[in-house]
Amino acid sequence: MTDETSTVVDVSTLYIVPTPIGNLGDITQRALSVLAQVDLIAAEDTRHTGKLLSHFGITTRTYALHDHNEQQKADSLIARLQNGEKIALVSDAGTPLISDPGYHLVHRCRAAGVRVVPLPGPCAIITALSASGLPSDRFSFEGFLPPKSKGRQDRFTELAADPRTMIFYESPHRIMDALDDMHAVLGSERRVVLARELTKTYETIHGATLGELIPWLKEDPNRVRGEMVLLVAGHRVEKSDLPVEATRAVKLLSAELPLKKASAIAAELYSVKKNALYKWGLEHL
Repeated sequence: MTDETSTVVDVSTLYIVPTPIGNLGDITQRALSVLAQVDLIAAEDTRHTGKLLSHFGITTRTYALHDHNEQQKADSLIARLQNGEKIALVSDAGTPLISDPGYHLVHRCRAAGVRVVPLPGPCAIITALSASGLPSDRFSFEGFLPPKSKGRQDRFTELAADPRTMIFYESPHRIMDALDDMHAVLGSERRVVLARELTKTYETIHGATLGELIPWLKEDPNRVRGEMVLLVAGHRVEKSDLPVEATRAVKLLSAELPLKKASAIAAELYSVKKNALYKWGLEHL
């Protein structure tokens, strides 16, 4: 640790440099200094990064490093680092490696004994969490959801009983389908916060239950545009709660059997009272 305000960029070092997620004013002075001093910038999209560098008058050479070539290019970058070069790693926006390329390079650098220096800076999940109003003492980042409905519902089923705040990334063209799948598994009362276009002109942070959020989004197509972070409240455990697995079993079994029979089977499987499951089925199915 140092309290110096000047930045000295060391040889044979990989710097992890976060870049703004929207507002260019969010880049740090240290990030600008590193980007200007390194020998090379490994960028997810050199054209996108080029615009950022041009805005700040930085002329450092860029090198394309993305999901499709990272494993093949990592070793050559490590060789350059071992020969004394200074390299910065950036993604299109936010902190590299967070649902962005960079893991393979950093993993191999550390295995090869190459020094890796992380810079603090913008990150959409932390920005969204800090303003969401949901519990922030424990949370999980789940990245992007599966593209197909079954995969999404399976993921939500796995996470249904998780007490932590859950954070997802989702694209505008899939957000409504994702919320419909979430509603099918988690129910209408689960609280969700949609953080859209963070740090940009049309930033929106809107929280509601799933039963309220879905119709609110349908009211205006502009509400489902832009970069999105989806934050979901964790499961609240109460004494009267039935196991999520048991209610899920009732739901599946009742598709083929009378509710009373489905409740009896699920009660036997999960050691709960069949009357409680039957009552749950009457209220929810």
